[in-house]
Amino acid sequence: MDIRKLQRVIVDALEDVKAQDIKVFNTTHLTSLFDRVIVASGTSNRQTKSLASNVREKVKENGGDVISTEGEDIGEWVLVDCGDAVVHILQPALRQYYNLEEIWGDKPVRIKLSTPNPFGGASASEPLDDEEEDEAPAAKPARKAPARRR
Repeated sequence: MDIRKLQRVIVDALEDVKAQDIKVFNTTHLTSLFDRVIVASGTSNRQTKSLASNVREKVKENGGDVISTEGEDIGEWVLVDCGDAVVHILQPALRQYYNLEEIWGDKPVRIKLSTPNPFGGASASEPLDDEEEDEAPAAKPARKAPARRR
């Protein structure tokens, strides 16, 4: 599944169950294991479990793969591995403590949310220039070697 479609399906699934403060980050420059990290908050163990379940269900309905889910037994931090995207669903206290945005968040992806983000900041959205994000940085011209004196 195309990464844009996958992140849209995941964000929509999170919004369906009223996830809070959804953020999407491009991680292609940090790791080759996945292309996106999506972080969202749930207000209770029940809601984080429900969010994870809805993400799994919607990704599978749309032809995507769900590799594994971790943390559903407790529900304070649930991780859903969708291959090219990894979804972290945390309760606010754990999210603040672990601050995943500091680790993965140097390249936010902008996605239009159906509900405005009450916390402000860059949230998920369709990348405006996603092609530019995925390109390697332009190579710098080589320096000229100083001329040798004889």
